[in-house]
Amino acid sequence: MVMATAFLAFLFYSATIIFLLGLGNKIIQYWRTPSPLKIPITPAPTTRTRVAFRLLGEMVFFSSLFRADKPTWLFGWLLHAGLFLVTIRHMRYFIEPVWGWVVLLQPLGIYGGFMMAIGLVGLWARRLFVDRVRYISRPADHAMLALLALIVGSGLLMSYVTRTDVVAVKAFFLGLMRVDLAHLQVLPGQWDLYLHLLLVAVLMTIFPFSKLLHAPGLFFSPSRSQRDNPRERRQLAPWAAELDRSADGTS
Repeated sequence: MVMATAFLAFLFYSATIIFLLGLGNKIIQYWRTPSPLKIPITPAPTTRTRVAFRLLGEMVFFSSLFRADKPTWLFGWLLHAGLFLVTIRHMRYFIEPVWGWVVLLQPLGIYGGFMMAIGLVGLWARRLFVDRVRYISRPADHAMLALLALIVGSGLLMSYVTRTDVVAVKAFFLGLMRVDLAHLQVLPGQWDLYLHLLLVAVLMTIFPFSKLLHAPGLFFSPSRSQRDNPRERRQLAPWAAELDRSADGTS
């Protein structure tokens, strides 16, 4: 178990570095990508404050998806809301003492795993049985759903069947965060725990290169983040403005 614990420690350090560098690089790419056209989806807000509220609605309620496809909205919202609750519940493994509001929300996290499971089943069934969605689904889409399903399934198994020693797991992650490798807590010898942690590390590694980047990409989507003010202000990408200046200088 000592070797397996050391391997997982190395894996999580590597996955965290790849996750942070990859995500940061993608966000920089999104930030630098020019938006030469004014293409907000109407009816669109005309002020930055209303744009912020629109993005908030998309982020929390998936408002556009609700209008477009309500079954997909339901399963997608259950998946993401469940993930949010599970993330809050897992915060107790990384902080000591645990913050008061995290303690208060712990019971809600119990239901988050089931919400994620229901959402994943619904979204996967959609890719399998809805013709127009099955046609555009690639093996990578099914692989991502399978990865998430295995993570959720192994997590629920540890919570309600095998009963993992959460104190030892917390000591392991606190040791990682403090880079205290000499006194790293050995993880309990449970196959479902090792599978769960291994798959989470895999998810962190591939996240910056997968479709899951729709999370930060929402904030850089011109159709959602632009104001509807083409009459008041001309939309010009930096390179287009430079071409305009060059044209004015030669004419």
